[in-house]
Amino acid sequence: MALTREEREQFLAEPHIAALAVDAGPGRAPLTVPIWYQYEPGGDTWILTALDSRKYGLISAAGRFSLMVDRLEPTIRYVSVEGPVVDTAPATLDQLREMSARYLPADKVDDYVDFSWKNHGDQLVLRMRPERWVSSDLGQV
Repeated sequence: MALTREEREQFLAEPHIAALAVDAGPGRAPLTVPIWYQYEPGGDTWILTALDSRKYGLISAAGRFSLMVDRLEPTIRYVSVEGPVVDTAPATLDQLREMSARYLPADKVDDYVDFSWKNHGDQLVLRMRPERWVSSDLGQV
């Protein structure tokens, strides 16, 4: 059973780990990797990635990517969203902190942010405008 617009946007706004997929070029399957993301209903989805990552190179070339998030309990539910990259900008320390606080326990955020900022190289924020949605809650079947 497909989710309503409100249900799918609320589900995507929850802190799930996403599977990011992007075209990897002729003769290759799409690159698919787990990633943290941020989303607020009605807005753009954004991710952080390293400037020198394969992921960024492929997204830059394709101009778009997909995210798929799911859960198994209390029902099997998923949302997949695909769209164009609408903005790319250097990541800020505040954005790294926001993303980290979404996924990590509060007492781990400062140490992770400090480590990541010093050791992960130049980071970018890529904003994707959701154009196509696929969703389902198999518990409603």
